[in-house]
Amino acid sequence: HVQLVESGGGSVQVGGSLRLSCVASGDTIGRYCMGWFRQIPDKEREGVAGISSDGSTVYADSLKGRFTISKDNAKKSVYLQMNNLKPDDTALYHCAADRAYDYACMAGNWDGDQNFGYWGQGTQVTVS
Repeated sequence: HVQLVESGGGSVQVGGSLRLSCVASGDTIGRYCMGWFRQIPDKEREGVAGISSDGSTVYADSLKGRFTISKDNAKKSVYLQMNNLKPDDTALYHCAADRAYDYACMAGNWDGDQNFGYWGQGTQVTVS
């Protein structure tokens, strides 16, 4: 089992940047497919980016080039660097973990929602 806590959200101007962090406790994240998802009010939760146990990364098609996911297994942390932020990026951002094989992690539906096993409470990002 793993527990996840996000931080780093806040209010930022259009074109600005934020770096979200997710710290895990319990199991090592090296065994998990880790991901970032976001929830916009009245809309379905959607994928943002994922990183597999071997460090491979995948992104939602609409976010490629602006967002970068990374991790530090020793610190049990996953990060999301968000650049050139737009008002449409305003959302509650969740960190999630799942015991998926690397190929399944990469092949997941990162343009939509996924049924990950572990979720953090989220950190709010507001772009205006």
